[in-house]
Amino acid sequence: MERHLAAVLIADVAGYTRLSRLDEEGTRARFQSDLHDILEPQFAEHHGRLVNTMGDGLLVEFRSVVDALRCAVEIQQRKAEKADMVAVDRRLNFRIGINLGDIIVEGDDIHGDGVNTADRVQGLAEPGGIAISGAAYDQVRSKIAVGFASLGEQTVRGIAEPIRVYRVLLDPDDAGKTIVKAAKQRPARKSILIAGGLMLILALAGAWWQPWTLILPETPTERFAYPLPDQPSVAVLPFINVSGDRDHDHLAEGLTDDLITELSKVSGLFVIARHSVFAMKDNASKIQDVAAELGVHYILEGTLQRADQRLRINVKLIDAMSGLSLWAERYDRQYADLFAVQDDVIGKIIAALEVKLSEGERDQLARIPTDNLEAYDYYMRAEQQGLIYSDVDTYRQTLAFYQKAIDLDPRFADAHAGIARVAVDVWRNDYNSLWSAAVARKIAYDAAGQALKLDANNARAHTVLALLQLVDGRETEARQSAARAVAAQPSDPEAYANQALILAQTGDHQQAIADLERALRLDPSPSPSLRLLAGIVYYTARDNDRAIPLIEVAGEALPNAEAAREYLASAYAQRGDRARAVAEGETLLKLFPDTNLTYYGYLYDYWREEDLNRHLYGLRTAGIPEWPFGFVGAPADRLGPAELGALTSEKTWSGQHKNGTSFMQFFDKAGNTAYRSANTNITGRIEVKGNQLCEKFDGYFLDRMVCGYVYRNPAKGERGADYIHVTPQALKFFSIER
Repeated sequence: MERHLAAVLIADVAGYTRLSRLDEEGTRARFQSDLHDILEPQFAEHHGRLVNTMGDGLLVEFRSVVDALRCAVEIQQRKAEKADMVAVDRRLNFRIGINLGDIIVEGDDIHGDGVNTADRVQGLAEPGGIAISGAAYDQVRSKIAVGFASLGEQTVRGIAEPIRVYRVLLDPDDAGKTIVKAAKQRPARKSILIAGGLMLILALAGAWWQPWTLILPETPTERFAYPLPDQPSVAVLPFINVSGDRDHDHLAEGLTDDLITELSKVSGLFVIARHSVFAMKDNASKIQDVAAELGVHYILEGTLQRADQRLRINVKLIDAMSGLSLWAERYDRQYADLFAVQDDVIGKIIAALEVKLSEGERDQLARIPTDNLEAYDYYMRAEQQGLIYSDVDTYRQTLAFYQKAIDLDPRFADAHAGIARVAVDVWRNDYNSLWSAAVARKIAYDAAGQALKLDANNARAHTVLALLQLVDGRETEARQSAARAVAAQPSDPEAYANQALILAQTGDHQQAIADLERALRLDPSPSPSLRLLAGIVYYTARDNDRAIPLIEVAGEALPNAEAAREYLASAYAQRGDRARAVAEGETLLKLFPDTNLTYYGYLYDYWREEDLNRHLYGLRTAGIPEWPFGFVGAPADRLGPAELGALTSEKTWSGQHKNGTSFMQFFDKAGNTAYRSANTNITGRIEVKGNQLCEKFDGYFLDRMVCGYVYRNPAKGERGADYIHVTPQALKFFSIER
């Protein structure tokens, strides 16, 4: 590990989330244009090294503060020159912060206090402006033709000591100046007495008149990215682990998660979702900026420190309009008292915001998720992994943590619901890397049922049941379960987004979009998986213009997610962009070579007919074949009913799949079949329907009877087999065992 002194520049786009909501695709394009045309050339010219991009932000290391500031000045001046080329409500205004400090170098990355301070200083810059730390100012104050305005010492999140901050003045008339607010002269003793008397009178009058409602006006709502909700709106910022031990980060994150989850059960509150507040974790310094970005009135922030079995938690509820603290508390407790601390914090917030609870809400908030803190620790680790559309290794690690929590406390409802959520995702997307569809479906039903047995208002378990019921074709029950999830946790974007999906796929497009917009308002910086789900809802509701940007961004973050490639290919085709549709279809086939239309026809047989036909049309236009690996059999070689009957009566097939897997399959006279390969040993039923051979293996492929064809292989050019069997799931080459 290397340490050295460096000049650090951090640039960030002011209001990027709001701009993305207005025009996500255009905002990304303008950011990339600024990066390539203005920022990167300036970094190179002034000897800066672009360390990494952080969403809409940039981290750059310079050899000197002079180089860093000259670079920042050039960037802002060039941005100002081009400002008129973009509409006011679409402009990207960068805030730039510069610090001189000690950094830690690990590979190509840098971090440490020097970087953290630059980030906090950046948050104090104005849009289109530059702010520098006192350490940087001391090096450049007389070396560059700019002016400075002192902001004095500023207390910022995550930095123990206040830091001196200066804003850079770019007006040529200010060059060489440093503007400092003049200190007030010390008043004479008599003046002090007079002032004291007046203050006493004003204080007494204030108790009756409350003049601060006039002298402390609310922040103009124009600053806010979204209109404020009618209910009290709260964002719980990620608690900062100040223990000095990174192993306790998950504890701080878990405390944040739990407070968000519990508060989101209160119908009288509007609570910003986890992903959006964690997206602000390292990207904001001022409470007002965070509130404006998320569109909330109140901010809860805090720190956590653990030493052995002791916990020290500091927490504060702030009115972002006035900047005043409504309530603050310091807890110095045993780790075993963690839930008592959470309960007290939630109660104080509800009291401070004067929210009335229903009897059911009181009961829910009074519940302790588990009395086993070790189980709770494993549960929090699982929650940090991320779930929907994950890779196999992440799924396995997540499931291991949930299962460990259940082993320690079998009555831990949230852990059962977590397993149900993973299982339903595996089942409805027919992922068989972890479990067969049969196993995944049973696990999902059983785990959701157990969670609801332990906690009848578990929102995640109701959502899982809704998705299971939808795929099973039980539309009315699916809608009822989805509604129960939303009622149980009114500020849960996941519950709203899944209800939107169910409504869209059962034909209620208008309400689906309304629920989805509610989900995105609760989670204005959604995770890639929620973006993908939102894109699918818009797609299903026939709004490709809003669907495509969401799926594109999700696809960049989830490059191996089949759904992203699949829906994007079809959406492009339906919008008339055949070139992009074909390119996306080629990517899908490269990732999943056996992709085919017949498979999707079976997988989505619970969709409305017009929705399925529309989807298959788009995929066909994108170049997706009818059968796996693009197989097309000659009609003259296709076996008829009598030949199929003879081939499946007391016969054993032996051969290979297209991917090289060897298999054997036995058929008896009664229509029973047994299939065996290196990794699979299953039994099922067959039927001959005309020229098709149909198979059903209990618990596989959503329990559907799946039909395909058998062809003679006269040339025996592949695998040397006598026959070819094509189904939606496989292409197999086989001969009859003699």
